[in-house]
Amino acid sequence: MLTDIGETETSQKQMTVIVWFSQDEHRHEWRFYLFYFILLLLLQSTTPNPLALDYPCKPPYHSHYPFCNTSLSIPARATILTSLLTLSEKISLLSDNASSVPTLGIPRYEWWSESLHGLATNGPGVTFNGVVNSATSFPQVIVSAASFNRTLWSLIAAAVAVEARAMYNVGQAGLTFWAPNINIFRDPRWGRGQETPGEDPMVASAYGVEFVKGLQGGAGMIGNEVVLGEKSLLGDGGDDDDARLMVSACCKHFTAYDLDMWHQFSRYNFNAVVSKQDLEDTYQPPFRGCIQKGKASCLMCSYNAVNGVPACADADLLGLARYKWGFKGYITSDCDAVATVFEYQKYVKSEEDAVADVLKAGVDINCGTYMLRHTESAVEQGKVKEEDIDRALFNLFSVQMRLGLFDGDPSRGPFGKLGPQDVCTPQHLTLALEAARQGIVLLKNDKKFLPLDQNNDASLAVIGPMAVSDKLGGGYSGIPCSSKSLYDGLGEFSKRISYAPGCHNVSCNSDDGFAEALETAKKADFVVIFAGLDMAQETEDHDRVSLILPGRQMDLVSTIAAVSKSPVILVLTGGGPLDVSFAERNQQIGSILWVGYPGEAGGKALAEIIFGVVNPAGRLPVTWYPESFTNVPMTDMSMRADPSRGYPGRTYRFYTGSRVYGFGHGLSYSDYSYKFLSAPSKLSLSKTIKHNSRKSLLSQLMKADYKVDYVRVDELQSCSSLSFSVHISVTNLGELDGSHVVLLFSRGPKVFEGSPEAQLVGFSRVHTTTYESTETSVLVDPCEHLSFADEQGKKILPLGNHILSLGDVEHTFSIEMY
Repeated sequence: MLTDIGETETSQKQMTVIVWFSQDEHRHEWRFYLFYFILLLLLQSTTPNPLALDYPCKPPYHSHYPFCNTSLSIPARATILTSLLTLSEKISLLSDNASSVPTLGIPRYEWWSESLHGLATNGPGVTFNGVVNSATSFPQVIVSAASFNRTLWSLIAAAVAVEARAMYNVGQAGLTFWAPNINIFRDPRWGRGQETPGEDPMVASAYGVEFVKGLQGGAGMIGNEVVLGEKSLLGDGGDDDDARLMVSACCKHFTAYDLDMWHQFSRYNFNAVVSKQDLEDTYQPPFRGCIQKGKASCLMCSYNAVNGVPACADADLLGLARYKWGFKGYITSDCDAVATVFEYQKYVKSEEDAVADVLKAGVDINCGTYMLRHTESAVEQGKVKEEDIDRALFNLFSVQMRLGLFDGDPSRGPFGKLGPQDVCTPQHLTLALEAARQGIVLLKNDKKFLPLDQNNDASLAVIGPMAVSDKLGGGYSGIPCSSKSLYDGLGEFSKRISYAPGCHNVSCNSDDGFAEALETAKKADFVVIFAGLDMAQETEDHDRVSLILPGRQMDLVSTIAAVSKSPVILVLTGGGPLDVSFAERNQQIGSILWVGYPGEAGGKALAEIIFGVVNPAGRLPVTWYPESFTNVPMTDMSMRADPSRGYPGRTYRFYTGSRVYGFGHGLSYSDYSYKFLSAPSKLSLSKTIKHNSRKSLLSQLMKADYKVDYVRVDELQSCSSLSFSVHISVTNLGELDGSHVVLLFSRGPKVFEGSPEAQLVGFSRVHTTTYESTETSVLVDPCEHLSFADEQGKKILPLGNHILSLGDVEHTFSIEMY
């Protein structure tokens, strides 16, 4: 019989099992027990064990190092650790797949993990091959952005952070996540626009701030409890150098990156020619907000060059973030973006020059192996100094220490109890459903065709290949907790439901399936047609060349609409804008909904909206242009319209052409009315103008023919003192309760060419009750929300009348010198 099991730990940390048996043991019993323990050992070796998670500062051999002393400041600990490394060891840590340092007991670390809208499979840091085999799949970012709900954005990020820490604790994820993507969705053809919060710099900045705060330590759910991350589990955080992190967020891609592969132009060698004006008031604000307000701990430089200099080799660009904006964290290249400096952009003459340029510019780590392979020779050639490497390692170690990676056993840390039970929780799944509900946009609803009566036993035909796809996350997705299609969601409300694909796939290059789809549609009381895009049309490394529906989809939609008993419901998938003017005009298409990539709960959310359980309130975060916009070169980075060359401008702020649907468009089953309850009629700048500037302006005003049209924002002091709240009343005039998005726009004086057509000042999402009024307010900071950049890239505040608008309701106020 079995009498004892003992464990001994060798210096190689191998486990030896010692088994004793009594002398009268029968041979077959001995074989049985031997087989049993061999099987047990095999199971232990193949199943991830949270207790077996390797970590630095592990006792008893490696916990005595000074960099393990948590009473020291993080900068001091990072400096000490760097000083203990050899040059070879230092270089081995400059890759996303950082090597181990056995002499100090530091295990290897994978920096590259992705969590754009849930834990994703794109980076090697996350694996679903273990005790956790799925994670909550939230809607793609462009869909969540359509909710215009800051709280929702923060809660999604916080939920992702909980699942990230839980997966880290079982060895299936890192703690450094390269999200969010806050590039401006400048061109509707961009394959990665779906990953962004849209075209407006203020919205992109707000999204970045909320996502970063939520991911790094905001409010979230652990089990059934709401925790306030940084405040309850991480302490008060101290200053930025020592502020603790739940996980690390990375704002990407810095900067002016919004072209992947369009005709012969590739992101790897594209030179984005951008004016100082457009950099200042369009491309840079999301990154500035992400750093200054969100306190992001990582910044990723992009593949492209900006005005002739590769972003990752641009010391002025990266220095702007670190020294002017106050960035505290590490800067990573996009993957192989160091190699592209030499290999694609031909900016330097050798591999060593590329490594030297990016290190001196401020890059700390290379996603890829280029710096591993060429840094040593760059040092030998005198192109890289060891202190350049030390600076990079200081930034890297500082972030790892803020994550607690050098604090000893992670199971004893503030997040040590998180595990598989905290992934795919009911709370997170409910949040994913709510996010999809809030992001779906009703584009058209003729004669209030929707919602359908859920109590009516009508038959429903579903047409289109995307209806039965369970790939609903879009780019940078993981493995969802449950895989249900949009068709499955409709099936929960309609028991008499039928399906025909119409097209073999979303590309729809053939009409072979049209006949079956027509017959299916003719028999049904109502028809839902799914059309639009999937990842074959838009993705990383692949931009579109057209804005119309792919292949024969338009023919399919029109043909089905012509034979249906009732007007059809058109549901559009995909992240990029589409020219569906034909459907907007077609009276046989009663309603159009955009679901984008709605995540794993998208099917249920869509069905709830179609059948009136949920009142839709999403708003488009991008302009939907007509197909004629494709005549504009995607390589033209200019935002402002230029009539002299027939250039219409970009985004709602500067575009002067026709639209299919405008930024902020979105219908509801209710009508709404607005009223300004309070807003100023005049703002005086007299007390905020700096003394030297006041004297100069006074002397100019004394000239009889001189008129001051604007002041520069940097001539104002205490800008915050100019801020004011606009109090608003929203009345629901419909039969259904529901949430509503309030968008407050401004139009200022046209002080010179390039003034915006309109600007979003603020937004608020409120819950409304039928035939009742709800009050909300928007805080307006004139220096931030009413200003724009001049041609020199300096922010100016126009003087004169400014118009605030809520739908058709307007309020005029003036900004004056005195």
